[in-house]
Amino acid sequence: MSKFVIPLQVTERVAQLGQRIRVARIRRGWSVADLASKAGINRNTLTALELGKQGTAVGVCFKVLWALGLEKSLDAVADPDSDLHGKALEASRRPRRAGKARKVSDDYDF
Repeated sequence: MSKFVIPLQVTERVAQLGQRIRVARIRRGWSVADLASKAGINRNTLTALELGKQGTAVGVCFKVLWALGLEKSLDAVADPDSDLHGKALEASRRPRRAGKARKVSDDYDF
């Protein structure tokens, strides 16, 4: 039985996000207990997030970013308008033309 291996890029990005959250907390002069309290989470959970632990729930991340005042930074995450690959795939599945060309009637031509 093989265990699922998390891609290195994912591991690095989760760790990077944790480091960014830690920097934001320190810049505000908040302790782990301060931010955990503001976010309504346990200190151990915040520490796990800052350390880039894979099992930390995405909801926790959102709550912490909200507590830091950084929730707007999530607006660009997985934005469908920025998904160029997805847009290209969608466009490739569209019919090439909308429908059969219709003959214009001259019934009302004076």
